[in-house]
Amino acid sequence: MTPLPASLLAGTPPPPGPCADLGAAMRALVPVLDTLRTRLRAPTLGDFPAWASLMDGPRSVHMGGPLSPEDAAYDFAACVATWTLRGHGAWAVEARDGALLGFVMVGFEPSDREPELGWMMLPEAEGQGLAHEAARAARDWARAMGLASLVSYVGPANARSLRLADRLGARPDPAAQAAFAGTDDADTVVMRHWGAPGGPA
Repeated sequence: MTPLPASLLAGTPPPPGPCADLGAAMRALVPVLDTLRTRLRAPTLGDFPAWASLMDGPRSVHMGGPLSPEDAAYDFAACVATWTLRGHGAWAVEARDGALLGFVMVGFEPSDREPELGWMMLPEAEGQGLAHEAARAARDWARAMGLASLVSYVGPANARSLRLADRLGARPDPAAQAAFAGTDDADTVVMRHWGAPGGPA
């Protein structure tokens, strides 16, 4: 794999000009969601180093990691690009003072059967209910937008995320989980927020 530019890996923003202006205009189309303590906004290149650190950290084993910075960059780009492909995607989660806390997303990765509500928070933002607050805002937005279903795919050893999905009102969907039989994701727990058991046909 060809190494990515150091400017991308460092989260350096693009130089001023028409392309940067177009990028800003597209980010402005991503809905901003405010909660009591957080703000969900469009990700920027400046958020990438935090994404890369999460995807290379100890909890990344629950999210397909650890990933190299290059692989994390492709993962970041794919999650952000879902906005233009499907009309939903990743948000950066900020504290009300602007400090980055982590990310939530209504994503749809190639291995997904239906839209997924996902979250990953920086270590300093864990254990304070912030992930619950931000994920609930993303979930409620997705339902208001009329998505027919929403699930969270959670590794069986990821007790923290299983508890969060339960707090959000999601329940295990064995029929949807059965669709992963014979794959590398066969043990994935499918937590359903709403939609038909088993997921879309």
